[in-house]
Amino acid sequence: MKVLYLEGLTLHFENYQGMKKLHIVLLVAIAAAIAVMISFTTDLTTYDTISSAQAKPGKYVHLIAKLDKEQPIEYDPIKDPNYCAFTVIDSLGSSTKVISNKPKPADLEMSERVVLKGRMQEDGFHCEDILLKCPSKYKDDMEAAGQQLQHPESIPMK
Repeated sequence: MKVLYLEGLTLHFENYQGMKKLHIVLLVAIAAAIAVMISFTTDLTTYDTISSAQAKPGKYVHLIAKLDKEQPIEYDPIKDPNYCAFTVIDSLGSSTKVISNKPKPADLEMSERVVLKGRMQEDGFHCEDILLKCPSKYKDDMEAAGQQLQHPESIPMK
């Protein structure tokens, strides 16, 4: 038995070697937990505007924008099925060309908003991933229900 004296207090450590192993295991577990937390935080990003993405060229960012339907979509599946280019406008009114080396997403023209993941370069935003937010299929039903609430006389009485 090991005994430690500290200002009149006596502390007994019956298994001093086991305590060292426990400390090592706890330190390794804490280090692993910190490593996992750091790996998750590198995957978290905030949404940028087009102008803020242009201010940091080459950095991986997420953009939320909408398709500029007045500009053409460049996509020819016969010539190059892995090239798609189009123009987007963010909520502040800035626009940029988006270049994707993947096939054109289905329903791109119908999407309300587009979430783009990639890097801003000199010739436009080079997109690695495109997520589409399509209009709700219940939107028309909600608008009709709202109109009925505003005009209760339009509801048939039984």
